[in-house]
Amino acid sequence: MVFITQALSDSGPIFDAAAWLDGLRDAYDAPALSVIAKALDLAAREARFTQALEVANVLVALRMDYQTVAAALAAHVPQQLPEQRAALQAQLGAEVARLVDGVNRMALLQRAGIDVSLDEGKKEHLNQAETLRKMLLAMAEDVRVVLILLADQVQLLRALVKAEDTPARKRAAQEAQEIFAPLANRLGIWQIKWELEDLSLRIREPALYKKMAKLLDQRRVDREDYLAQVTAQLRDELDRAGIRAEVSGRPKHIYSIWRKMQLKHLDFDQVYDVRAVRVLVHDLKDCYSVLGMVHGLWQPIPGEFDDYISHPKPNDYRSLHTAVIGPEGRALEVQIRTFEMHQHAEFGVAAHWRYKEGAQASGVGQGFEEKIAWLRQLLAWKDEVAEAGADGTEWVEQFKTELFQDRVYVLTPQGKVIDLPQGATPLDFAYAVHTDLGHRCRGAKIDGSIVPLTYKLKNAQRIEIMTAKQGAPSRDWLTPGYLATSRARAKIRQWFNQQHFDADLAQGREILERELHRLGVTGLNQDKLLQKFHFPRLEEFLAALGRGEITPNQTALAIQDLADLKPKDVLPVALPKRTTARTQHGDVIVEGVGSLAVSYGKCCKPVPPDPIVGYVTRGRGVVVHRQDCGNVTRLNAEQRPRLLQTSWNSGASGVHAVVILVRADDRQGLLRDISGVLSAERVNVIGVKSESDSGVADMRFTLEVRDLTQMNRVLAEIKKVGSVNLARRVG
Repeated sequence: MVFITQALSDSGPIFDAAAWLDGLRDAYDAPALSVIAKALDLAAREARFTQALEVANVLVALRMDYQTVAAALAAHVPQQLPEQRAALQAQLGAEVARLVDGVNRMALLQRAGIDVSLDEGKKEHLNQAETLRKMLLAMAEDVRVVLILLADQVQLLRALVKAEDTPARKRAAQEAQEIFAPLANRLGIWQIKWELEDLSLRIREPALYKKMAKLLDQRRVDREDYLAQVTAQLRDELDRAGIRAEVSGRPKHIYSIWRKMQLKHLDFDQVYDVRAVRVLVHDLKDCYSVLGMVHGLWQPIPGEFDDYISHPKPNDYRSLHTAVIGPEGRALEVQIRTFEMHQHAEFGVAAHWRYKEGAQASGVGQGFEEKIAWLRQLLAWKDEVAEAGADGTEWVEQFKTELFQDRVYVLTPQGKVIDLPQGATPLDFAYAVHTDLGHRCRGAKIDGSIVPLTYKLKNAQRIEIMTAKQGAPSRDWLTPGYLATSRARAKIRQWFNQQHFDADLAQGREILERELHRLGVTGLNQDKLLQKFHFPRLEEFLAALGRGEITPNQTALAIQDLADLKPKDVLPVALPKRTTARTQHGDVIVEGVGSLAVSYGKCCKPVPPDPIVGYVTRGRGVVVHRQDCGNVTRLNAEQRPRLLQTSWNSGASGVHAVVILVRADDRQGLLRDISGVLSAERVNVIGVKSESDSGVADMRFTLEVRDLTQMNRVLAEIKKVGSVNLARRVG
């Protein structure tokens, strides 16, 4: 057995480890005490032994399992190096070592938390709360890590009560009150919750706390006499009814009195003298029997009854609450619950770790797993709103959420928490931190070990990205398996699109100038044009126009609208009056002429049911164009009389050649996948032209299609092919 000589304080007693361990014999058996003793011996060599011991005492009072107590003692034992971690595991066991690792990770996160002064704005304060929420979620894989954190907060506030007043001291108290006390409530650990709240109030509002404590102490004798009278009367009634029960006065905590004052706008004199009694019984049915007896003895106060047995709180708290007009006309609160419910109310989730002689280390089974399934929703503060008051409501709303089962929380090397979707990879992480980091990513380390870029991240892992000094994304990253976030994909596609930006910009500027000239518009308000298409900058609009994301026809209609021009027929002039003669050539009918050869314009390649027009050429007969073809809209006054009314034959059944442009992130098998779509749609390909530059492929396919419907269906299917960014008709 170890014996440690260690002063708990400068003026405190010498610590006797043997005596301390001997006091634990009723709670832990010999093997468990052996592990705790080893952890105690390791902790005694560290500077923070006093704090570690006090944290362990808090956990012992909560009746936690021996692994949790040992982990609290060993939390500050160095284990940065692999050999140190291996030594700790060899001495204390794998489970204790894992808990210690979780505690250290959480400490790292706390040190990286946002430091927000009390006089800063609410937005910054909420950001800090959000960071701490993510911290807790990231560490929630084993709830015992959170319990050690809460015990550490109790020890910290106990020390700060005696410390000199500083802004950091008040910040710690505020954090405990707003983050950790509600967490203790969510876990159902009332002992921790009340102590954190009372200590926080004592630090933040010392004068108010002292005044309330003094007033409570002045009325203590009167309150105790009154409660003795009430409990004696209630015990007599229970004995006559044959109900075995334990009746006691319930202490009112100063913070709860202060909160009631805030919520109900009451003076202290109206609140502090509220009496409270707790009745504990063995059977559930006795709870409701006692309730009937209480309401028979004293008059119930309307609206003050809550049945948390039939409808437990989200933290599984169960009890009957009622308020009555007791003896001497004084208000009296009564809580009624079974002993089992009381254990849960006092210790919450900690009550499930009960050491039993010969039991497994954790002492938990399937029933326990079912009871704490809700712990995967650690921050669903559904019952906090009613307690928060006006000032706290906005803060609490940030916490009215369930743990996102589809989220994963990982750490940067500096301890910052990054929130990603389940299935995210190191590449997603890199782009979440910074776009440039993602572009330059060449590898990743998880907790010091190199992993592939397709590795699926897990909660609380620490990620380090290995980079090149100058780098660019790989087109392979857009294939399945590398990315889970649309943000990262968008950043990569944006990079590739930027490589063609200058060419697209020049093409778009040419199209815009051509349309302005065709419509005879000068001095167009470009800002309004950008607003119409929802672009912040002219360059971005022109590049989109050049890429084909905006069509010339859309641009022309927008220009007409902004210039307040009357909508013009696509044909610039009325067609000349012709004879009733007509020429039918395959799928088209040309009005007003006799037998002439008919062909289709190679510039626009019309397809049914495109609006079309015929143009009488010199020596080549009639050439059929789409009515919005640029060659038609640019005809001068002398050429326009040669236009002919032309329409599609209703019985058209032939095929027509069209050209489509496909732009995609180049990859192996891309042409094969697109060809597979064309084959499935039974479309004949009569020409292919492909170019690739900087990882982007531009492919032009000449297809034979029956009509516009088939062509649009083909384009829609091609857009579904992986890595395809654009698929549109050309001409």
